[in-house]
Amino acid sequence: MLARLARFSFRRRWLVLLAIWLPLLVVANAVSGAVGSDYHTSFTLPESQSKDVQDVLESAGNREDSGIPAQIVFTAPQGTNDPAVKTAMEALFAEIAKIPGVAVTSPYSPEGQGFNSAKQPISFAQLSISTDRTEAQFRDLGKQIRKLGASVSVPGLQVQYGGDVFAEFEFPESELLGVLAAILILLVAFGSVLAMGLPIGTALFGLGVSLAGVALISRLHEMASFSPQMAAMIGLGVGIDYALFIVTRYREHLHLGQSPEDAAVAAVDTSGRAVIFAGLTVMISLLGLMVVGIAFVRGLAIAGAFAVLVMMLAAVTLLPALLGFVGKRIDNTSRAAAIGTAVFVVLALIGVFTGLNIGLALGAALAVAVLVMVVSFLPFGRSLRTPLPHRQVVSRERTFWYRWSRFVQHRPWVGLIAGGLIMVFLALPVFSLRMGFSDNGNLPEKQTARKAYDLLTEGFGPGFSGPLVMVSTDPTVDQAAAEQITAAIAADAGVGLVNPAIPVKAGTWMWQAFPKMAPQDKAATDLVHRLRSTVLPGTGHHVSVGGSTAITVDFSTYLANRLVWLIAAVLVVSFVLLMIVFRSLLVPLKAVAMNLLSVGAAYGVIVAIFQWGWGAGVLGVGKPGPIEAWIPMMLFAITFGLSMDYEVFLLSRMKEEYDRTGDNATAVADGLAVTARVITAAALIMVCVFAAFVLGDNRQLKLFGLGLAIAVFVDATIVRMVLVPSTMELLGARNWWIPKWLDRILPRVNVEGNRGSNE
Repeated sequence: MLARLARFSFRRRWLVLLAIWLPLLVVANAVSGAVGSDYHTSFTLPESQSKDVQDVLESAGNREDSGIPAQIVFTAPQGTNDPAVKTAMEALFAEIAKIPGVAVTSPYSPEGQGFNSAKQPISFAQLSISTDRTEAQFRDLGKQIRKLGASVSVPGLQVQYGGDVFAEFEFPESELLGVLAAILILLVAFGSVLAMGLPIGTALFGLGVSLAGVALISRLHEMASFSPQMAAMIGLGVGIDYALFIVTRYREHLHLGQSPEDAAVAAVDTSGRAVIFAGLTVMISLLGLMVVGIAFVRGLAIAGAFAVLVMMLAAVTLLPALLGFVGKRIDNTSRAAAIGTAVFVVLALIGVFTGLNIGLALGAALAVAVLVMVVSFLPFGRSLRTPLPHRQVVSRERTFWYRWSRFVQHRPWVGLIAGGLIMVFLALPVFSLRMGFSDNGNLPEKQTARKAYDLLTEGFGPGFSGPLVMVSTDPTVDQAAAEQITAAIAADAGVGLVNPAIPVKAGTWMWQAFPKMAPQDKAATDLVHRLRSTVLPGTGHHVSVGGSTAITVDFSTYLANRLVWLIAAVLVVSFVLLMIVFRSLLVPLKAVAMNLLSVGAAYGVIVAIFQWGWGAGVLGVGKPGPIEAWIPMMLFAITFGLSMDYEVFLLSRMKEEYDRTGDNATAVADGLAVTARVITAAALIMVCVFAAFVLGDNRQLKLFGLGLAIAVFVDATIVRMVLVPSTMELLGARNWWIPKWLDRILPRVNVEGNRGSNE
C-alpha cells in the first residue's frame, strides 16, 4: 500500500501539492481564523480536602473565598498608615472590590490587621478571585487591576501585584530557533540545500496544517493555552526527523543507480513503514496521558498526537511529491541557493537575538533570499546558477560510523558496562524526586509578581504568598470550639499568622493561615500533612485544609499516583507492538528497558539542577525547588515516544539486514553503520528545538526543555549508539527468538518493507 501511495504521489506531484496539501493548508487556516480558537483550562481538582474546601465555600455563595489568591503589596518610606497612603489605597481597594468575582481583604480592615508588617513599612491586601474565568479573562483581569493601580499617585508609594494572575508567561521563539538549527545541521549532514530543504519544507507544511487543526479541536475539547506551542514543539521535531529518514533512504537508493521514481517508492516502502510505526508509538505514548483523568492533560495529549499524525501523513504523501520535483538534482546546490539560505539564516538569527519583530525579520530574510534566486535567472546572474561542487559519496566502509560499529561489535562488554554506568549515574538523583509547584520567587526580577513576592518575604516571610484556607461544617463547632481550633493552628511551629474564625454561614466556619515558609518548600508540604493528620484532628472536630498551597500538594499527589499507571500502560502497549513488529521477545524487552533509562537520566538531571540547585545559576534557574508536578508525566510520554522513534529506525534496519543475511553480527554492525549518522542528525535537531526553551525566563519551560533535550541526547548517543548494539551483539541470534506458538497467533506487520538497500 505504501509503495502504491508513494508512486501515486511521485507521479501526480502537482495534484498532491496543489490540489491536496496547499488547499488543506489554506482552508484549515482560513477556517480556524474565522471560527477562532478556545484555549482555556478549567482547573478541576480530584477528590481531596482542597476540593472539599472549594465546594463548601462555593455552596455557601463565597466563590471568591474559594478562589485563586493574589496580593496587592505596597510600601512607602513614610509608612503605610500615612493618611495620604491610606486614603489612596483604600480607594483602590474599593474600586477593585467592585469587579465581579473579586474579594478584597484590606490591611485597614479588622480582618486584615495582620497584613501590616511589624518589621518594615510594608502592607498588603489579600485578593481572592473566583475560578469561573478563562485564561484570557484572567490575564485581562490582571491588566485591569494594574491599570486601576496606575492611577494611584502618592510620593514614595510603591505598589506591586503578587500571585499567578499577575505573572507573565511568555514562550521563547523556540520553533524558529529549532528550524534554524535544523537548517544548519541538515546542511552539514547532506551538503545540499535541496536535501536540506525537503525535510524543512515538509515539516513546515505539516506544522501549518496541524496548528490550524489544533485550534479547531480546541472548540470541541478543552485545551490549555500552551497546547499550540506543545504541538508545534513535538510536531516540528518529529516532522523534520521523519522526512529526514526518508530523504536519506532516497539518496541511498539513487546512489545505487535507481531512477528517482523507484528510489522514492523504495524509500517510502522501507523508511516510510518505520515512520508510520514510529509515529504510531509516539501517538500511543501521548494518548496514554488520557489515564491521568484531567481535562487539560487530555487536551495536551490530543494536540500532540494530532500534530504527529499530520506529520506522518506529510512524510508519506507530500514528501514523495516534492521528491518528484527534485529528482536527481537532490545533491546539487547552486550558488544562488547557498547565498539565499545563508542570508535567510543570518537575518533570522539577528531577528531572534536582537529582540526585533520576528515576523518582520523573517519577512526580510525571505525577501532577500528570493531576490537572490530571482537575480540568478537574469542574464547577468548566470554565475549564480552554477552548481557548487557537491560532496563525493563515500563508501560505507570508509565512514566513521562503520568503524564505530565494528569497534562496539568487538568490545560489547565494554560498551554495555561503560554505557550502563553512565546512565545509572545520571538517573540516581531520580530517587530524590519531589513533585510540586514552584512559587513566584522563581520569576524574573523585572516582573511585578516577583517584586511583590520579594516585598512579602521581606515584610512577613515567604509563606504569605501561599495562604491556607480551612473550613469546617462540623455541627459541634461553635464560637468556643472555633477559638480552640484557631489556637491549635497558631500553635504549630510552621504557621506564621492565623486569622480568627469567620462564620461563613450557619454551621460553616472558615480560617485563613499563613505559613512561615515558601509555598514550594518541602516544609510547606509537611505543614499541610501535619495539619490534616495531627493538629486539626487533635481538636476533636473535623476541619478540611485547602488554599493554594494545599491545592498544589493534592494535585502533585494525584499526578504522582497517576504517573505509575501512565508508565505501566505505555510500557505494556509498546512492548506488545514491538513484539508484533520484530517477532521477538528480547528485542522489545530491551527497547522498553533502554527507553526507561533515557527517561530516568532526564529525570535525574533535572532533579540535580532544579531541585538540588547544581549549576542552576548557569542556566538562570533561580532558587532550587520542586519539580513541577505535570512535567514528569509529560516528559515521560514525549520522551518515551521519541525514544521509540530512534529504536524503531535502528532496529528495523538491523532486522532488514538480518532477514537478508541471516547473520546477527553483520546485521547489528551494518544496521548501526547506515543509521547512526541520520539518527545523530535527527537527535541534534530535536536537542536544539527543545534546548531553545531553556533560553526563556520561565522556570517551568526551562525545566521541560532541558529535560527533553537531555533525554533525546543520551538516547541517541549512549543508548542507540552504545547500549543497543552492545546488547544486540552479546545476545546474538537470540535477539530474534520468539516461541513458535506465540509467533503463530501474532498478526503480521512488515516494518522493513519489500526493498533492501542493495536492490
